[in-house]
Amino acid sequence: MSAWLGPEPANWWDVVDEALREDIGTGDLTAVCFGEDEELEWIIEAQADGVACGVGIAEYIFGSYNSDSDPSDVKAMVTDGSEVRRGTVVLKGQGLARRVLSLERTALNFLMHLSGVATLTRQFVDRVSDTSARIVDTRKTLPGLRALQKYAVRCGGGFNHRMGLYDAAMIKDNHIKACGDIAEAVRRVKAVSSHLARIEVECEDLDQVRQAVQAGADVILLDNMDPFMMREAVRRFGKQVAFEASGGISLETVHGVAQTGVSYISVGALTHSAPALPYHLEVL
Repeated sequence: MSAWLGPEPANWWDVVDEALREDIGTGDLTAVCFGEDEELEWIIEAQADGVACGVGIAEYIFGSYNSDSDPSDVKAMVTDGSEVRRGTVVLKGQGLARRVLSLERTALNFLMHLSGVATLTRQFVDRVSDTSARIVDTRKTLPGLRALQKYAVRCGGGFNHRMGLYDAAMIKDNHIKACGDIAEAVRRVKAVSSHLARIEVECEDLDQVRQAVQAGADVILLDNMDPFMMREAVRRFGKQVAFEASGGISLETVHGVAQTGVSYISVGALTHSAPALPYHLEVL
């Protein structure tokens, strides 16, 4: 069984290796209470209901990381994106006690955070399941963890917005103010962009929506609009451009937003405010 929900995020092992170096440093001072050859069996189990993510990372940490001289037996019991219940075993293994307990916290940190992102995403996705709207993430990610957090969003059933500033253009209020108006901002971006790059424009009212449509935007971000204005924007221009809603959208309000007919709903909280899903490692 592969623990990953493909495709794997880019360069994830660099982030994980750095996290392990940060924690272990020159060596685990507590681990010396075990003999060099002392082994133990262990499991990692969920302590709450949610969506698993980070199982592949934990499998790597216990099985492959710096293990040339420390043989380990590790088995993933679920795939990232699987629903787990309190008590679900997601990983089990056997190995040297010193090594296992030195790696425990870093593995659990990744599991808890990424599963939290996946779980919150699934909650949003479930709230709009009777509509055609897609839940998408934002660039409001922890520095260095973007690829992993966006992978967790996918594991939760959501979709990824642009990965960074380099793969799509989004013209926001400050761009518009600096350029003078929407049309000029769009013109400048189109003048230097690939014909394959999409251009999104952030709009705060229906007049700006009209201007963005006329300027040739591919997607319009309805920023902090009330549902009535969103619905009217979709009614007027929905056949010409795709719409994304954003701005303080919560689990309580997301269904009403989806009912306006927007195609995408971006939620920054998926990555910047997701509560951790608890796990623990238990020695058998």
